[in-house]
Amino acid sequence: MEDNMFRTVVWASDGSAAAERSLPWARGIAQNSGARLIAVYVNEVGLGRAAAAVADLHDEGQAAVRRAVEALQQDGINAEFVTGNVMVGGVAQVIADFARDADADLIVTGTRGRNPLVGLLVGSVTRRLLEIAPCPVLAVPSTQPRQSGDS
Repeated sequence: MEDNMFRTVVWASDGSAAAERSLPWARGIAQNSGARLIAVYVNEVGLGRAAAAVADLHDEGQAAVRRAVEALQQDGINAEFVTGNVMVGGVAQVIADFARDADADLIVTGTRGRNPLVGLLVGSVTRRLLEIAPCPVLAVPSTQPRQSGDS
């Protein structure tokens, strides 16, 4: 095994608070290994009448991920932002494709995203990503687990 196990880390986020909990993991891995960090944001399109409301969510989510990348860059981390568009239900495939194209060594993502209703209807992006990713996936829980002794 190489000394520098991680050369390229993909951080997949929809900009939600739950998804942002995975950023410290992606950041730490990239920083400790000197890896390039690619932040991937995917716009789901084609939701019919709900498209306008979803577009606003995408604008907010995309802006949050861009701000995170700018903060990473200011801290000296080699970070970049990429985005893609896909029909509903194809987010995991787009993330996997970005990871494959970048020859990523790891994908870091949260277990919950911005829209749990879409997750119920078309399945969990993280679950699907675990099945199709070209590299290991670190799935960070959206909430902190209780520590022993907590009441």
